[in-house]
Amino acid sequence: DAAKMEDPSEAGIAICYFGDGCASTTDFHAGLNFAATLKAPVVFFCRNNGYAISTSVEDQYAGDGIVCRAPGYGMAGLRVDGNDAFAVSAAVRKAREYCLTNNAPILIEAITYRQGHHSTSDDSSRYRCPKEVHDHSTSTDPVKRLNKFLHRHGWVSSDDTAKIRDEERMAVLNAMEAAERRPPPKLDTLFADVYEEMPLHLRRQEQQLQQHLAKYPGRY
Repeated sequence: DAAKMEDPSEAGIAICYFGDGCASTTDFHAGLNFAATLKAPVVFFCRNNGYAISTSVEDQYAGDGIVCRAPGYGMAGLRVDGNDAFAVSAAVRKAREYCLTNNAPILIEAITYRQGHHSTSDDSSRYRCPKEVHDHSTSTDPVKRLNKFLHRHGWVSSDDTAKIRDEERMAVLNAMEAAERRPPPKLDTLFADVYEEMPLHLRRQEQQLQQHLAKYPGRY
């Protein structure tokens, strides 16, 4: 969609979020090359949290992070403290302004840290020491930093923080319950939301799926 925004007056951009692990895949390089070549107004936002599941950044690349790859594609790039909410907000605003002004892409690398496990099946203590996690939790945690800032200026109290935490927790739980009550999506959505017009190979796959379901109606 971003590549089709040839008229800068449309004042629209696309933004793509991904992690440092994704930046080691071929899709990352293809995406940046396409966007730069086609002058697509896209903000590529890399959340570099130090780990791609269990693979640390030391084992992912030998260069200076992710943002240094932008010039190789003829793109602008910037690095920001991903644990600073205000810095990230300012960086994204500037990146959006750049996209709209130049009708071109830009790469943002937000340096942060993943304190939790990658997933419920992951045990991060197997590949990093607890002290590392504790040090980041006490010194760079973005929520704690923002909370201290707001407290320092007297804009929130401890009661306000506790209330917000409880309200947001309940909002997440309610959203999960509402999502679980929804019926499953229709099968045709498997083939949508990728291409503007469904290509022939996907149309064939959809037809094969429908034929398979019709042949074995009691299996699904």
